[in-house]
Amino acid sequence: MKSKISPFSAFKIRDFRLLWLGLLISRIGSEMQVVAVSWQVYLLTGSAFSLGIIGLARFLPVLFFSLIGGVAADRYDRRKVMLFSQIAMAFFSVVLAITTWNGTVSASVIYLMIAANSLASVFDTPARQSIVPLLVPKKQFVNAISLTTTMWHAAIVLGPTISGFTIASLGIASVYIINAVSFIASIISLLLLKRGGREVATRTSFSLTDITEGLSFVFKTPLMISSMLLDFFATFFSSATVLLPIFAKDILQVGPQGLGILYAAPSIGAISGGLLISSFNKINKQGKLLITGVLIYGLSTFFFGFTRNFLVSLIFLFFTGFGDVISTIIRNTIRQMVTPDYLRGRMVSVNMIFFMGGPQLGEVEAGFLAATVGAPLSVSIGGLGTILITLLIAYFVPKLRKYEGHEVIMS
Repeated sequence: MKSKISPFSAFKIRDFRLLWLGLLISRIGSEMQVVAVSWQVYLLTGSAFSLGIIGLARFLPVLFFSLIGGVAADRYDRRKVMLFSQIAMAFFSVVLAITTWNGTVSASVIYLMIAANSLASVFDTPARQSIVPLLVPKKQFVNAISLTTTMWHAAIVLGPTISGFTIASLGIASVYIINAVSFIASIISLLLLKRGGREVATRTSFSLTDITEGLSFVFKTPLMISSMLLDFFATFFSSATVLLPIFAKDILQVGPQGLGILYAAPSIGAISGGLLISSFNKINKQGKLLITGVLIYGLSTFFFGFTRNFLVSLIFLFFTGFGDVISTIIRNTIRQMVTPDYLRGRMVSVNMIFFMGGPQLGEVEAGFLAATVGAPLSVSIGGLGTILITLLIAYFVPKLRKYEGHEVIMS
């Protein structure tokens, strides 16, 4: 990496700036809800297994409907797809608030709303990720991806921290209402965008051929499929986040306020890594950097499982986020740059199965394993699994570790 630039150069573009700000506000609300949901399920059930089911409820809609969501992003105006998806997610948050207030909430109701929210995200995510290349010129794309990833993690810092104190002072239902209201910001930003529909006209339809075209493209591009497999297996084994309520309540004994800080720590690391990457206009040896980032993520997860000190836990969680964001930025840049616009939605929809399937199924695995051997050992085993899988993929896919990324230049 060399030749430093402003880490905020993409903010000069009006549409990108508007979308970034709107998504930041709505994402803070969504991350507040992530903490509230996990905390409420654990309070209702007291079960690590029940926490693992959260991941399953999120993943099943992705598995069955993500390819359809990708076609929608390629066929329709991506702003409108996002708009309807965000309205739906706000409604599901209101349902959670009402059932919590009137005492009818149960783990089953929460799982149902989580699944419904995930179904809406199946349409929102391909449209959202495909819209960024239409808002910024290619020379600023790496910077835009870095800022978008940094925004995402900034929300994960602020959301859980605010959520922990909100739960303690105002109750869980208040978090759900705040999340519903936060979607107003992203809805307004979408209405104000001048661009972001589609780059070119498309004849994409909901036929089986068009639905599976994204799958064919991904599996015929070795660099893309190997990076997606790395993403899947790394996050499958190192999904420690779902077990944080157990660490906060039973191991570190820091309560909901401490839980919020634990959730925030990886994202503070991610913000640091994101700003570091966005400060360079050229990134060489991207393959090696990608693998190094995943190894840092796995090692930090491994050591986190053994800690019993709150401060030390935060340090290791910081480095999980730092390593993860480096690999995330490089993976996303590679995928968007090599994918033509008419396929971007479907490429992202295929990628959703990997980047959401890994952590969500990993949450199920972590919950099952934690119920058997305990949360700390479950987390450390996951970190070790990430390290081993990363080394295997790096060895068997030399094209990935040797990837230079010379074509990705910001100037």
